[in-house]
Amino acid sequence: MNMMEVDGYKAKIEYDPELDQFRGEILGLNGSADFYGETPASLRKEFKNSLKVYLEVCEEKGVEPIKNYSGKFNLRIPSRLHREIAARATAADKSINEWILETLKLSVTE
Repeated sequence: MNMMEVDGYKAKIEYDPELDQFRGEILGLNGSADFYGETPASLRKEFKNSLKVYLEVCEEKGVEPIKNYSGKFNLRIPSRLHREIAARATAADKSINEWILETLKLSVTE
């Protein structure tokens, strides 16, 4: 996935062949905000503009702009994978939760 970041906000970037432009969608918001551009520079400029407008509207309406996440989610995995994760966590002297958290952090920071 192609991503762009502005002021700590991330956006998913895709190409829209019908418009022959790139489309960005700002992620993690309590609403939606998108933007378009023909070049990376114009896309970044429109990202900033779209974000500014979104934040202004949130302030006017008294809405928290950023979606709140609890830090918990359920995940169903095959029992064979669960067994392998448990073995690796035990070998590393960690709980399954600690091992998965560490693995996920490594995955998203690459």
